[in-house]
Amino acid sequence: MRLGINLGYWGAGMDADNLAVAQEADRLGYDVCWAAEAYGSDAATVLAWVAAQTERIDVGSAIFQIPARQPAMTAMTAATLDSLTKGRFRLGLGVSGPQVSEGWYGVKFDKPLARTREYVEIVRKAMTRERLSYDGAHWTLPLPGGPGKPLKLTVHPEREHIPLYIAAIGPKNLEQTGEIADGALLIFPAAEHLEETALRHIRAGREKAGLTMDGFDVCPTVPLALGEDVNGLADMFRPYTALYVGGMGSAKQNFYNQLAQRMGYEKEAAEIQTRYLAGDKTGAAAAVPHSLIDSTTLLGSVERIADGMRAYADAGVTTLTLAPAGFTRDERLAALRAGTEALELAGLA
Repeated sequence: MRLGINLGYWGAGMDADNLAVAQEADRLGYDVCWAAEAYGSDAATVLAWVAAQTERIDVGSAIFQIPARQPAMTAMTAATLDSLTKGRFRLGLGVSGPQVSEGWYGVKFDKPLARTREYVEIVRKAMTRERLSYDGAHWTLPLPGGPGKPLKLTVHPEREHIPLYIAAIGPKNLEQTGEIADGALLIFPAAEHLEETALRHIRAGREKAGLTMDGFDVCPTVPLALGEDVNGLADMFRPYTALYVGGMGSAKQNFYNQLAQRMGYEKEAAEIQTRYLAGDKTGAAAAVPHSLIDSTTLLGSVERIADGMRAYADAGVTTLTLAPAGFTRDERLAALRAGTEALELAGLA
C-alpha cells in the first residue's frame, strides 16, 4: 500500500506549513500530494507551486471541478502540468455539489453521471493529440454551423495517458468510476464498510468494461492525528465531520449524509443535518458519534495507526492519502513521519 498526502484548500492560514508538509512528504517517499478546490483557491496553481519545489512526489488534483472548466481546458491544464513536472501529474475530477455548481459557477447540476462520462471522453481524446471533435448530449465540438474547426492539442505532455481519478461517493458514480477511470478518490472511508459502500460498486463497473481491479487505484483520504488521547484527538474532527454530514448540501441532497446512513448511522446523520442546517453547528458537532470519527480517521499512537493501516490494506486500499493534523507545523510534520513509521510497522512499506 502506498501513501499520499492531501493538503486540502489553500488560503486557510497554513500555506507555508503546507509547503513544508509537501516537501517532507517528498523526502519521506510519499507517492502523491493532492490539492483541493471549492470556491477559494484553485488546485492547478497550487500544484504547479508545489511541484516546482519538490523533486519526486506526484502532484494530483483532488479535484478539478467539472463545472468550473470546459473539458478541453482541463486537457490543456493536465498536459501542461504533466510536461512541467516531467510526468508527475495525476488528474482528479469531480462534479462538486449543486450548491457550488449552480451558486458559484452558474452551471446546472443535472445528469452528473452523463456529464462526467462525456467530460472524461473529451479529455482523453484531446490528450491523444488528434483533432478534437465530439458529438454528445452535453458537449459538441466544434459547434455546428459556425467558424469552429477541429483543433488538436499543441502541448506535448510527458505521457499521453495521464492517470485519471474521479471523486465518487454514490453507488452509481462509483460504478461508473470503475468503468471509465484509473482510480477513485474516496472520502470518509471506514475499512469495515469499504466493500459494501464502495468496492463492490467499483468492481461492478470494472467488470462492465471487461476489466479487473488490477491497476485500479483505490485512494481514500484519511485524517491522521498522533497522540495518546484518542477521544481528544477525535474531538478535533467533530466540526469537520459535522460540516460534511450536516452542511455540505441541502436537506434533500447531501452525498456525505447519505454515505453516513449507508454505514449504519441513519438516525445520527439525520440529527447532525437537522442541527447544522438550523445553525446549531456546535450541537451538530456534538451529535457526531465517536465511532464514526474513529472509523474514518487514523488516531492515536504509531502502533494504533499501524493497526488501522492494516485494516485499510486488507479492505482493498492501494493508496492511502493522509491529511496530517496538528495545531502547529511541527505537529503536522510529526504526524506525517508517523505515517511512514506506521506503514513500516504494519509491514506494508
